Amino acid sequence: NGGMEHTTLHLLYSRFWHKFLYDLKVVPTSEPYMKRTSHGMILGEGGVKMSKSLGNVINPDDIVKTYGADTLRMYEMFMGPFDQSVAWSSDSMIGPRRFLERVWNLQYKIEKDKKYTEFEIEKTIKKVTEDIEAMKFNTAISQMMILLNQMEKTEITKEQYQKFIKILSPFAPHLTEEIW
Repeated sequence: NGGMEHTTLHLLYSRFWHKFLYDLKVVPTSEPYMKRTSHGMILGEGGVKMSKSLGNVINPDDIVKTYGADTLRMYEMFMGPFDQSVAWSSDSMIGPRRFLERVWNLQYKIEKDKKYTEFEIEKTIKKVTEDIEAMKFNTAISQMMILLNQMEKTEITKEQYQKFIKILSPFAPHLTEEIW
């Protein structure tokens, strides 16, 4: 996994060495990787390539100080398809931040000793699992946003909230660990 510009030579080298080791019967497979994925490039605001020389790079430390690490992770995964280039927008950082705040506040809606239907939670677990495997992080987050909207409209059980927190944890590990 990596960007086209950076990983091409690494893949050539690693494949060459792996094939050499396979011929010596040191490794069990003829190919070193099951699959290769390339990520798109994050462009600067306005759609130009981010570059130190252009002075348009984003310092992640500044984003983490203002919004938190989970918000930055969520934003990067929600920006667009993993394999396509997309332009950075600092203004769009507020969306993932609000989503995480709503997830935090949902814990105060938990009802004890009541039974509720599973509504969309099982469907969401299936979709998020498939999307993670396919590296479609933006659509996995979108599905969790849909589920959150539904959960906010009704009373929820602790078990339902825990399931939601579990599927969110790869995307927002700090927040979900704190809630857990």
